[in-house]
Amino acid sequence: MSSINVLVVDDFPQNLVAAEAMLARPGLTVLKAASGVEALELLLTHEVALALIDVQMPEMDGFALAELIRGNKRTAGIPLIFMTAAAAEGARTFRGYQAGAVDFLNKPVDPEVLRGKVEVFVQLQAQKEQIRLQVEELRHALKMNEMFIAVLGHDLRTPLSAVLHGAELLMHTAPDERAAITARRIRDSGERMEKMVRQLLDVAQLRAGTLLLNPGRASYRNVCDRIVQEIEHVASASRVKVTCRGELEGEFDVDRMSQVISNLIANALQHGEGDSPITVDLDGSEDDRIRIRVHNQGRIPEALLPNLFRPFHADGKSRTAGAGLGLGLYIVKRFVEAHRGHVDVTSDEREGTRFDIELPRRVPRESLGDLD
Repeated sequence: MSSINVLVVDDFPQNLVAAEAMLARPGLTVLKAASGVEALELLLTHEVALALIDVQMPEMDGFALAELIRGNKRTAGIPLIFMTAAAAEGARTFRGYQAGAVDFLNKPVDPEVLRGKVEVFVQLQAQKEQIRLQVEELRHALKMNEMFIAVLGHDLRTPLSAVLHGAELLMHTAPDERAAITARRIRDSGERMEKMVRQLLDVAQLRAGTLLLNPGRASYRNVCDRIVQEIEHVASASRVKVTCRGELEGEFDVDRMSQVISNLIANALQHGEGDSPITVDLDGSEDDRIRIRVHNQGRIPEALLPNLFRPFHADGKSRTAGAGLGLGLYIVKRFVEAHRGHVDVTSDEREGTRFDIELPRRVPRESLGDLD
C-alpha cells in the first residue's frame, strides 16, 4: 500500500520540522505548509488522512482555512485537528468545532499524545483504502462475470435455435406418437432454455447499463392479446381472461413491456392453484396513466415477498426443478422502472396474488437509456 499523507500547517518553520520529527515512521509522509494558501495547493494534488492546523497564522488563520477545506467537495471529509498556543477559550473552541475540527491540541504538543491521535486517523485511512481496493476488485470481477454471461448467452443462441427448429420438424414428421411426444419435450425444454438465455442477456445488459429503451406508439391490448395467443401451445389459454377499459394506446418499448406482461402471466399460470383463472386487467381510463393488473388464486408465502423482485430468487412458491433462474420478476421490476413506472404485489390466502403496474402513458424522454 502507498504511503499515507498527513498535512501539517504552521507559519513557524521550526514547528513544521518538529511535527515531522515527531510523526516520522515508515508508511507515513508529512506534508508541510507554511500558510493557508500553501495548504490548499497541497490538498489539490494529494490525498491526506488528517490535517493538523495552527490556529494563529497571518493572512489566513486556521479557522478560515478550515472553512475553505470544508467548502470544497474534494476535501470536505478530511479530519481536522487544530493546534493552538492560546489558553483555552470557550468561544474559540466553539468556533473551531463549527469550522469542522474533530479535536484541539494545545502547544507545546505532547509527542505521545500527537502520535496517538494521528495514528487513529492513519489507520482509518488505511482501512478505507483497503476497502476501496476490495470494492474495485469486486467491481472488476462482477464486470468480467457479466461479460462472460453475455458472451455465453449470445453464443448459445445459434445452436439452441437449431435444436428448436429440429424439434418442430420432428413434431410434424414423427412416425408415431412416442416420437412426437419426445419432440415436444425437446421443444419445450429448448424454449425454457431460450427464455433463460434471454433473461441472462437482459440482466447482463441491465447491470452494465447498455440496455436501451426503444419506445414507439402501440396498444397494450394488442401486446397482451398476442402474448395470450403465444402461450396456447404450452398452457391452457382459456385460463387467461383479459379485460380492457379506456384508451390503451401509449408510447412504450413494445419488446420490453411484452416481456413484463409475458413473465407475469407465465408466473401466474405456473404458480396459480389448479385450473383457477388468471385475470389480466388493462385500464387506460386516465389520460396520463396506464394500469395493468395480473391476478391469480395462488398465494406467495409471506417470507418470500421481501425478496420477490431480487435476482436469482424464486418467482413463486418455491424453487423446483425447471422453475427457471428466478430472474423473471427482477426483469419485470427493472423494465417497469425504466419506463418510469412502478410495480407492487399483494398476496393472501383469501384474495390470491395480484401484481399491480402503473405506467406513464408515454415514456419520459429523459429515461431513455437509463436502465443501469
